[in-house]
Amino acid sequence: MENTLQSVPQNWYLLLSSFLFCIGVMGVLFRRNAIIILMCVELMLNSVNLLLVSYSSYAGNNDGQVFVFFIMVVAAAEVAVGLALLVSIFRNIASTDIDVLSKLKW
Repeated sequence: MENTLQSVPQNWYLLLSSFLFCIGVMGVLFRRNAIIILMCVELMLNSVNLLLVSYSSYAGNNDGQVFVFFIMVVAAAEVAVGLALLVSIFRNIASTDIDVLSKLKW
């Protein structure tokens, strides 16, 4: 049976990963909602995961898949901590707008 990752040209994975990463960067730079910014960071991490899996499959080893596992663990921890902070902030000021959050004083 033919490996499906190797039947698709490597350039297509690179193009898709670059496109997803650029969407994530644009979302982080131009959006003001903190939840959307966290989602764009996740999109950037997943685009890197796609690239690592495609390159490891192309090379014939599993090193990239091991890195993907650790990236997913870090991303899950980032989401848990980030959402907990955002819920706490939202309860205090009723907004997740980055401009409002930057004016907070401790």
